[in-house]
Amino acid sequence: MKKLFLIIGAPGSGKTTDASIIAKRHTDKIVHYSTGDMLREEVASGSELGKTIESFISKGALVPLNIIIDTIISAINNAPVDVVLIDGYPRSTEQMTALDDILANNQEIALASVIEVRVSQEVAKERILGRAAESEVVRSDDSVEVFYDRMKIYTDPLAEIQRFYTEKNLLKVIDGERTLEVIVDDMDAFIQSKI
Repeated sequence: MKKLFLIIGAPGSGKTTDASIIAKRHTDKIVHYSTGDMLREEVASGSELGKTIESFISKGALVPLNIIIDTIISAINNAPVDVVLIDGYPRSTEQMTALDDILANNQEIALASVIEVRVSQEVAKERILGRAAESEVVRSDDSVEVFYDRMKIYTDPLAEIQRFYTEKNLLKVIDGERTLEVIVDDMDAFIQSKI
């Protein structure tokens, strides 16, 4: 049985960094996937699903919900170990309920927890804009305007996502405003307690 941990957080919350460090600490039992990376890997694999994904990405269109779900379930099923961390999912109530419906009928995957790395909008903004200032390579999404758009996309469904997983006793909130080491140790200890 695979144990799944979903990691959500605002842009700049550090969720991807946190999850990747934890997976590197425990390569024998934990694997980490980012939703965007999984879609790109599926395209690179040359599979039929990958060709379909590429047909949307190449037009700049959003990849349909069923494809995102298929990609996630395929990645979990093919994971080399039994504990899977996925960051950046769900991003909407539709993504949340679609995954919940699939997991309800799946005996091979158990959702162990949804971990929210919580930071204030001010901290998230400072990190994103600080990252832009420090980097030689400026990411196209590291601007104030784009930051507020991304925050809105994250925060609009957030209350409903929090309520849904709280009612299922699956939501764990981690304070993402501490030092990286403290956050990672806290999250790692929590994950270990669930596996």
